Amino acid sequence: MKHKLEADSIQLAFNNRTILSDIYIKSETGKITALLGRNGQGKTCLMQIIYGSLECEKSVRFDNISNRNAYKKPELIKYLPQFNFIPKQLSLKRIFNDFELDYIEFEKKFPEFSSKHKSSISIFSGGEKRLIELYVIVKSKSHFAILDEPFTHLNPIQIENVKALLTEEKANKGLLITDHMFNHVTEIADSIYVLTNGKTYLINDLKEIEMLGYAKI
Repeated sequence: MKHKLEADSIQLAFNNRTILSDIYIKSETGKITALLGRNGQGKTCLMQIIYGSLECEKSVRFDNISNRNAYKKPELIKYLPQFNFIPKQLSLKRIFNDFELDYIEFEKKFPEFSSKHKSSISIFSGGEKRLIELYVIVKSKSHFAILDEPFTHLNPIQIENVKALLTEEKANKGLLITDHMFNHVTEIADSIYVLTNGKTYLINDLKEIEMLGYAKI
């Protein structure tokens, strides 16, 4: 069954400065949706609003049903923040058990983690931690996953492997991604929005990204 996530009617301001005011964004299962924008445009805020961890005036709908606190339903949506969120004392075995995932399957995709299931996550590099957290969010059961800067700290080989993982996993859920490494995002995205001056623009041609002042193509 296909599922749909939509967000609009969002009003967000800080210190009398309007951050978000004319927003519409849609994510669907079976697709990767990209959200691009320059620093300070409110991409992370928008993701947190959709997830429900940032309150404001909004309309967020899952299959046409309003849900202001989606984070309370992990079977509905999961969120990868920019920062590390897994407690550093946990072992990989405990992490994969908590997320109800098969560590052997993870080893097959990322053999550099072979036989390390008893290790604490604290011993791994920043890129390895990012890869572990990204994997458990993307692979665990939910209709949607929001990924904020998923390629942070990853090396080029890891990035290519993650792009393959996301392309594969979109068959099981809708993925909403933002990352400053926009070339990697646009390569795998099925739809692209640019956020600028509080408004989202659905991109029909990559040249529009440059016209909106985000990046040169």
